[in-house]
Amino acid sequence: MTMQVELAQSPFDPSLRLAAFSAALEDEGAVVSFTGRARGRGADGAAVSSLVLECYRGVTLQSMKAIAADAHGRFAITASIVIHRAGLIAPGEPIVFVATASRHRRAAFEAADYLMDRLKTEAVFWKREEHDGTSTWIEPTALDREDALRWREKVNENAGN
Repeated sequence: MTMQVELAQSPFDPSLRLAAFSAALEDEGAVVSFTGRARGRGADGAAVSSLVLECYRGVTLQSMKAIAADAHGRFAITASIVIHRAGLIAPGEPIVFVATASRHRRAAFEAADYLMDRLKTEAVFWKREEHDGTSTWIEPTALDREDALRWREKVNENAGN
């Protein structure tokens, strides 16, 4: 099992990270990746000049590692990488990159989806959008919470089988 978790303070290239991740694999038949990018417009449609992600490095990194370890314990994946930005992020820049690998596609897809749902709602970050001299704090939405909750429900559904 290979698990890599990184908290990045500067921009990174997801395509280069995916190429390196894939090159290190052995006999996996599936690789799934996701890249989240900073949007140029807020939920209200206002232009966003930057996204700021604040964190306590040790606490945030520990929360990310716990989420990744949970994914490895839950899904038949052989490798994963999670990179999440912190600091000032310009519109269009990658915020988060997740890749998973497994022998078969279903585990890789589900693990990547699980990682993103948990990172979005549970990783320890404080997020705000900057626009025209003002800022707006961002919290996970009700839909984000529903997405994360479905994984708890799947555990409960599978517990009786």
